[in-house]
Amino acid sequence: MRTQLAEGPPAVEATYKAREVEGFLDVYFYRKVGFWLAQFFARLKVTPAGVTLLGGVCGIIAGHLYYYRDLRVNIAGMVLHVLANAFDNADGQLARLTGGGSREGRVIDSLVDHIIWINLYFHLGFRCLNESTFLVVALIAFPAGFSHALQGAAADYYRSCYLFFIKGRERTDSSSSSALLSDYRKLSWRHQAWYKFLFALHLNFTRQQEMLSPCLKSLRDLVERLFPDQIPDWLRARYQAFARPMFKWWSLLMTNTRMLLLFGFLLVGQPIWWFWIQLTIFNLLLVYLIRRQENMSQSLLTLVRARADSA
Repeated sequence: MRTQLAEGPPAVEATYKAREVEGFLDVYFYRKVGFWLAQFFARLKVTPAGVTLLGGVCGIIAGHLYYYRDLRVNIAGMVLHVLANAFDNADGQLARLTGGGSREGRVIDSLVDHIIWINLYFHLGFRCLNESTFLVVALIAFPAGFSHALQGAAADYYRSCYLFFIKGRERTDSSSSSALLSDYRKLSWRHQAWYKFLFALHLNFTRQQEMLSPCLKSLRDLVERLFPDQIPDWLRARYQAFARPMFKWWSLLMTNTRMLLLFGFLLVGQPIWWFWIQLTIFNLLLVYLIRRQENMSQSLLTLVRARADSA
């Protein structure tokens, strides 16, 4: 499929999911670099999935370079890691520029992200074996990787739900598990095996996200049922007033903060401290944010039900 630029003057702002959910580094570095890369790949007729895979190769090589206790090699890994993140921004921007986005592409993007981080934890864990026993590393690295997965899933779900409530269904990249399950059942293993496999991964990941925030899931399901066409302005404004102030804290659990911390610990030769950050500070922050999110969602659930009953 040939990739072509969509009509209209290109502008980096048009490729944002929403200005308020973009981090500082995203706005002033990654989105600008990603936009240039998206235009470059569009001229080369490269698909968003192709850019995703290219970023995955860079990220996997970066993780391998972190294994070595050589600062110059580690810095080369950091450069590749930043490039991988730039490609991760560029694939979505390319999809929005060209109208070539698809659910399959988003699933591949998520899968590649997971592979990059799993590979990174694998190599850092083996690097730490030079200083600690296998048992110690296993008790730190594996729980840290699991914690990272939970923290990232919660942050991603919070952001996608914000886009759903504030920007509308067409601006969010995710659907509820019930909607995904309905689409999944329509696919055939015999004729659409690869697509159905990707869909199964996406469905499982979405269910895990929803388990972390059951009240938020209930709120979204109720709103989709009561307001199938458009979310009312009063609810949009209430959700934004509650949710927007929490972004500065959720951003700490997203990719940019993790990368900066990792780079800092690699520069001082102590990547094992990065594992401890996931297990302690970030897990405490996750619990706090989920509690705030659930309290907010419960409050809005009560309000929406009251308005529905009185209508």
